[in-house]
Amino acid sequence: MIIAQPTLPGGTAALIGLAALGVVAINAGWQVVRHFTVMAHEGAHAVVGLLLFRDVGGVVLRRDATGATSVAAGGPASLLIRLAGYLGPSGFGLGAAKLIQLRLTPVVLWGLLFLLAVLLITLRWSFGVVSVLAAGGIVFVIGRFTPITIQVVTSYSVTWLLLLSGVRRILEVGAGSDDAAALRGLTRLPAAVWFVLWLAASLAALAVGARMLVPRL
Repeated sequence: MIIAQPTLPGGTAALIGLAALGVVAINAGWQVVRHFTVMAHEGAHAVVGLLLFRDVGGVVLRRDATGATSVAAGGPASLLIRLAGYLGPSGFGLGAAKLIQLRLTPVVLWGLLFLLAVLLITLRWSFGVVSVLAAGGIVFVIGRFTPITIQVVTSYSVTWLLLLSGVRRILEVGAGSDDAAALRGLTRLPAAVWFVLWLAASLAALAVGARMLVPRL
């Protein structure tokens, strides 16, 4: 049974957000966070593929924080699967923020663990096997063995990191991503159009998610 948990005061939630912003903005922090961002990116490709009943051939996560997802698709499905990647971190972050707003904070960690398990099942042998197992182990230990206060702070931190890292990743890659090139081939729309769409969506998710996490500041 999941017991509803109180949300953090607005000021505390905002401070966690500022700390997360520092981690994402500083290069040393980003070198770590970007590995989790690519998990969310490739995981979004895989999840959308599975939801569309497509065969997911496998996910590769590399040591340099890049990845690839093999999905058998064609027509509109290909467009949706390609589109989903750079929306993944922001989308997962927005979902986590909604759970926190509904006072279902513990579900954030267990939901994250479930998504990591799905990603692990779809992984091909690569650096990602180690990184996903490590991330899952940390989340499990926090969710199972730490006080609820630590779980709540961790849930807020993960949510902020997803929302913020989604924006940075899009800005970092720009219009030169493989997904943008593939979408240009599918639709004949310039890659810059997809970059602008991803950036606008990630910024909107950050604004809406921040409002959920800091309702009364």
